[in-house]
Amino acid sequence: MADRGNRDDIVLATKVGSSKENIAGEEGLSPDHVAKAVRSSLRRLRTDRIDLLYAHKQDPETPLEHTLRAFDQLVREGVVRHIGFSNHTAAQIDEATAITEREGLAPIRVLQDHYNLLERDYEAELAPVVAEHGLAEAPYFGLAKGFLTGKYRPGGDAVESQRAKSAAAYLDDPRGIAVLESLDDIAHDRDVSLAAVALAWLRTRPGIVAPIASARTPEQLAEILPSAELELSEEEADRLTAAGQAAV
Repeated sequence: MADRGNRDDIVLATKVGSSKENIAGEEGLSPDHVAKAVRSSLRRLRTDRIDLLYAHKQDPETPLEHTLRAFDQLVREGVVRHIGFSNHTAAQIDEATAITEREGLAPIRVLQDHYNLLERDYEAELAPVVAEHGLAEAPYFGLAKGFLTGKYRPGGDAVESQRAKSAAAYLDDPRGIAVLESLDDIAHDRDVSLAAVALAWLRTRPGIVAPIASARTPEQLAEILPSAELELSEEEADRLTAAGQAAV
């Protein structure tokens, strides 16, 4: 960002609260740790603000109100613009929303949760909360750890990836094959990648504003980018929805 001078063109999001973000030997969502972690992020990122700060997961050692007050203080200081929650339960989101409304604190704007064509728990557990509170959802693992790119196939070549084992496990689920077949057909008809179709499907779902997918190379990025403008027909979206729906 410093080299390109494009900070104002970027929506910068980061997380706090998990040991994965633990830099200074602390973790959790205590006010002290939140403040220290944000200052550390600003320093490393060489910027003066974070556009979206997520609480990565619930901290059972810290009362939720304490965390929300710490986030609110950062918003008031201007070093954080908006706050979000990731990997929280519907009950925790309801509680946090009630606290921010009652205490006049900075509201939760965005959720980030595990959701894609094959991981559908979000629909029953969190989608109603997103709708009730008018939240935005930015699901992670939008490509099911790479499975929805189509590079994992029955009898196919081994894939070099740290997530290869968990991604290939979808081949043992009949829904995995059904989803790949539907993606193949639609991607062929639309002349785009399977990844673009899978991410475009997420954009058809209520409350979804920005599916998250990672790219390690420019070639992978080129496969993903068309998803931002690809508009699936209702019939295409319904076909994909049914292919990935768990049997009842």
